[in-house]
Amino acid sequence: MRITNPVIPGFYPDPSICRVDEDYYLVTSTFEYFPGVPVFHSRDLVHWRQIGHCLTTREQLPLGNAWSSGGIFAPTLRYHDGWFYMVTTNLGGAGNFFVRTQNPAGAWSEPFPVDQDGIDPSLLFDDDGKVYFQSSRTGDEGDGIYQCEIDIQTGTRLTDSRLLWKGTGGAYPEAPHLYKINGLYYLMIAEGGTEYGHMETIARSSSPYGPFEANPDNPILSNRSMRSSIQATGHADLVEAHDGSWWAVCLGIRPVSYPMGHHLGREVFLSPVSWTSEGWPVIGRETHIDPDMGGPELPEILWPEKPVRDDFNDLQLGMDWNFLRNPKPGSWSLEERPGCLVLHGHEETLDEPKAPAFVGRRLCHFAARIEAELDYEPLSEQEEAGLTVFKNEKFHYDLAVRKVQGCKKLLFRRTVGSMKTEEIMDCPEGKVRLKILAYPEKVEAYVQTADAGPTLAGTGETHFLSTEMTGGFTGVYIAMYAVSERGAAAPAAFEWFDYEAEQ
Repeated sequence: MRITNPVIPGFYPDPSICRVDEDYYLVTSTFEYFPGVPVFHSRDLVHWRQIGHCLTTREQLPLGNAWSSGGIFAPTLRYHDGWFYMVTTNLGGAGNFFVRTQNPAGAWSEPFPVDQDGIDPSLLFDDDGKVYFQSSRTGDEGDGIYQCEIDIQTGTRLTDSRLLWKGTGGAYPEAPHLYKINGLYYLMIAEGGTEYGHMETIARSSSPYGPFEANPDNPILSNRSMRSSIQATGHADLVEAHDGSWWAVCLGIRPVSYPMGHHLGREVFLSPVSWTSEGWPVIGRETHIDPDMGGPELPEILWPEKPVRDDFNDLQLGMDWNFLRNPKPGSWSLEERPGCLVLHGHEETLDEPKAPAFVGRRLCHFAARIEAELDYEPLSEQEEAGLTVFKNEKFHYDLAVRKVQGCKKLLFRRTVGSMKTEEIMDCPEGKVRLKILAYPEKVEAYVQTADAGPTLAGTGETHFLSTEMTGGFTGVYIAMYAVSERGAAAPAAFEWFDYEAEQ
């Protein structure tokens, strides 16, 4: 079996993995999107399917104070004694906490807060019953990885927080994972920041509190300064497969232009792990990850392909769909008009870090066809509905139906920082099809009716939606949205939505 990287494409950063017998589970960050922390399942480490989310209620995941790229930071997933534990950070919310379940595809518990600050928390369940909690923080001894012991039944901190390791000197020592392997404690972290200097380093000790001896051959993973389609590799997690082989999942990016820019977000990559004669792990091909790599010698388990069309006939949204922060009550419905997703715009817009009427999914491919049929008759010039190609409130492209000078119009809007442009064209009465064609370096927006073929409404460069341009930690979403600057508005009924990756 071969690995085609990324194994989970699109905005799924900070992966963490655990194994239960012959099943593998993985979670990733979600920042300001709701529900939070998707859960994936695999039987062969290469083919993954989403089975749920860890955080599905407003009580588990309050995002009212989440700025862009705030909210949920890097989770860690661990399994112990019949229970799954997901520990993470809600910046602007509850801080560090964990939830747990015995069924990762079902409901997870209410949060258990942990009284150690910082980000990127992790857990180690030791053989003697102690549970160690690590996070990246600034403490009395400066920036580094700190640890305390906790009561896993309550989250209560049982000891003072102690510095474990500051890393090898790279910026932002973070993403700690502590493992006990062959009687030794291995502390693996990310350094260099989640950008082009990203790397993974490791140290070990005979004690969970150190002192930790750094691997003399660090880093054990980095694609920095390489001429590769994969960059910024790091934030890794190790797993031993049920055949005894070792593997790592990590994040990486795939820039598409020069100067380099990536807009799909940080994605999930898989790599083999080898061990040196001195007992140190090495990730990938001499610390590098390639687009095509030798994969596990496990039986290949494929999952059914997702359908191209969502016709909104179910009573619940599919797992691909997300809201921007916690949705306002009444802003969306699958029951108001059966077979449609109905959005009710309100005063919160795409141009502010709030919660507009927004139902979106990740753009996971460089080339894709995205299309939706919209039944919408705006009542005033203060409301609109359509599709958005969305990075954050300062960078997005919108294809929308709106009234202009009393007439129904279609507009294509580019919001690029402080600059806005709009192209306006006539829009017929009745239903319209809105289409986005995504390409590596641009998107094209079209409108189509039952009586006419597609008409180009506008184009936009993907570089203006790249993280190098916009900042932050997220990737591009394609979303259905509705806005009304005066509150109550005409309902926007989306009858279906297509997402089709192009070869």
